[in-house]
Amino acid sequence: MNVVSANIGQPVPRIDGFAKVTGQATYAAEPHPPGLLYGVIVNSLIARGRIEAIHDEAARAVPGVIEVMTHHNRPHTALFEKSYVDGLGVPGSPYRPLHDGEIHFNGQPVAVVFAETFEAAREAAMLIQVDYERWPHNADFDAALYQKYMPSKTRSNYVPPKTRGNASEAYALSPIKIEGRFHLAPEHHNPMEMHATTVIPEEDCTLTVWDKTQGPQAVQTYLASALSLSGNEVRVRNPYVGGAFGSGLRAQHNVFLAALGAKMLKRPIRVTLTRPQMFTHVFRPEAVMDIALAADRDGTLQSIIVEGVTDTSRFEHNMENLVIWGPIGYKCPNATADYKIAPRDTYTSSDMRAPGAATGVNLFEMAIDELAWACGMDPLAFRLHNYSEIDAMHNMPLTSNALREALLQGAERFGWNGRPPAPRSLRDGREFIGHGMAIGIWDAMFSPTAARARLTSDGRLHIATPASDIGTGTYTILAQTASEAFGIPIDRIDIELGDSTLPECPTEGGSWTAASAGAAVWLACQSLREKFLKALAKSENTPERIRQSEVTLTEGELRGVRDGRREVFSLQEALSFIGEASIEAEETAKPGLRGKISEMRKARFTHSAVFCEVRVDEELGIVRVTRLVNAVAAGRIMNPKTAASQVRGAMVMATGMALHEESLMDERYGRFMNHNFSEYHIPSHADIPEMDVLFVDEKDEEVSPLGIKGVGEIGMCGTAAAIANAIFHATGKRYRTLPIMPGA
Repeated sequence: MNVVSANIGQPVPRIDGFAKVTGQATYAAEPHPPGLLYGVIVNSLIARGRIEAIHDEAARAVPGVIEVMTHHNRPHTALFEKSYVDGLGVPGSPYRPLHDGEIHFNGQPVAVVFAETFEAAREAAMLIQVDYERWPHNADFDAALYQKYMPSKTRSNYVPPKTRGNASEAYALSPIKIEGRFHLAPEHHNPMEMHATTVIPEEDCTLTVWDKTQGPQAVQTYLASALSLSGNEVRVRNPYVGGAFGSGLRAQHNVFLAALGAKMLKRPIRVTLTRPQMFTHVFRPEAVMDIALAADRDGTLQSIIVEGVTDTSRFEHNMENLVIWGPIGYKCPNATADYKIAPRDTYTSSDMRAPGAATGVNLFEMAIDELAWACGMDPLAFRLHNYSEIDAMHNMPLTSNALREALLQGAERFGWNGRPPAPRSLRDGREFIGHGMAIGIWDAMFSPTAARARLTSDGRLHIATPASDIGTGTYTILAQTASEAFGIPIDRIDIELGDSTLPECPTEGGSWTAASAGAAVWLACQSLREKFLKALAKSENTPERIRQSEVTLTEGELRGVRDGRREVFSLQEALSFIGEASIEAEETAKPGLRGKISEMRKARFTHSAVFCEVRVDEELGIVRVTRLVNAVAAGRIMNPKTAASQVRGAMVMATGMALHEESLMDERYGRFMNHNFSEYHIPSHADIPEMDVLFVDEKDEEVSPLGIKGVGEIGMCGTAAAIANAIFHATGKRYRTLPIMPGA
């Protein structure tokens, strides 16, 4: 049997769009079970110390207040045992909400008020007074640098840098060199949907948990472990997620506190974080990178030396792949890198869109641009001259590498050849005009993922996988995949996502969902098709004329030709022939071509080339980004509309990194001061120009079963550097700290 369809690669509009814009999509804070109580968290006002007393009498007197939960009266669970280990977190000792009276960071939950209404809970929370014994603390990153260290146990996804040649000697002997400290301010995840959890105790003593998360099965595992429950006693749902950017990769404290409240009060509980509370946790770590680069007079790189440090909490060891990108991406005989983390008395920093690379690539590309200028070379020509066809750090071939094509096509689209080399040479009135560029690189990851496909008697195809759609278009691309794999129109496909009871799937993140879940859906649909046709061929109820036809499945119909006569029958008819109301298949996708990994070890990356135009007001120093072009090499593009949207969204965030976003720490109290949208600046519509995204043709039969590389994070990598480099071209002044502020 043949399948005829052409949905993969088409710019199909989002199939979940109607539900979202009409309010039919249900988010974590929207279920309203009978008897629902609202929980409001009371946060610590100090960074380190111990609670001496909690005065909650006034709070308990507020009408509608049911309970005030603190470390004194909360239920005991496995989370509070000394032996408890958070297998889903980062190395170290995980924070355990309401464990005891010790304060580890400013904003730490010290109480939760539960009330019949949100307004009553909020009013009562404001009446609670807490007496503290204050201990010395440090929230200053510069001071924390003196305590930097490498933990004995690293994160499972951490890639230690490798050394080649003698970088120090080559640097000393090279005629052209630059060195400096590059800095990135901390940034906070600010998704539209704030973190929220609704926990519903069921009659059979199970828990249904609606949570804002990127991985329902990860939250299920966490809660089952924390509450001493079996996995099937906890069901986690997140069918729709209003953005996350990495903030939902691990369970946040609202999840546990809502579940603990439900256990305590035997009623449904909702806990929603406010926007200021979102600034307590989930932030990209502050970082410094000391970079030294050297080259011959012809611009050939001779030495790369990178030392990087990011911040973490005092109790956990958060790490990023920060310093590896230069040694991976550039041909250079001598390279060395070192990475450490610095402890502060804050909550643990966390993964944020393209963690490690968004920082490491952008800061390194700013340094590379400095070296190109020192060599007297055009920035594009310098990168092409030092272009590496392989993973240079590991001396490993790539499954594919179309970065050169991305550089050339992006430059042509932007009009780079017309760029005058000298800074301050383009001007329009009171504004200087500058052109800058940078390259981007991100992992092309794949995780084993399962999916289920089921054909029902109404002729509809149902696809189920717990993968999360955090706004990336997962619903749509999985429907496209199923349509092509099975041969059925998209409008007859139902996609079920975000439910921990569905087949096993990793947490959404790392730009692996399209490749991983897409492959699983493809295999499940193929398996279902074969199972369906075999059952049809074996059934005694199948008409003979159909058995002897060469059958093609297309547009949801089985079509065949026998003795010159065209036979057409519906999927509903076919199911009636085999006497089944439905038929289903489940498959698990694995890395590699058709699930087989190449005998030769190969690295897997997505690449990009970013080109930028800025205008800088000579008197005010205000920067306007006026053009952005991003050429992306990401294997097979499932849907150019949703893929381009993802790249543009990342470029908007990267513009914030370059010019706007900076979480400012008040070291006296260990808290971020600008914890609202009036003072934490993110790009607005007026800050963003028309963004041109083009996808470079790149075939890769080894990176994943369908040849897909993710695009959700590559737009973060290189865009901020391209903006910074364009500012240099406009003004003649180099900046080594992001964001770049007027008057800096």
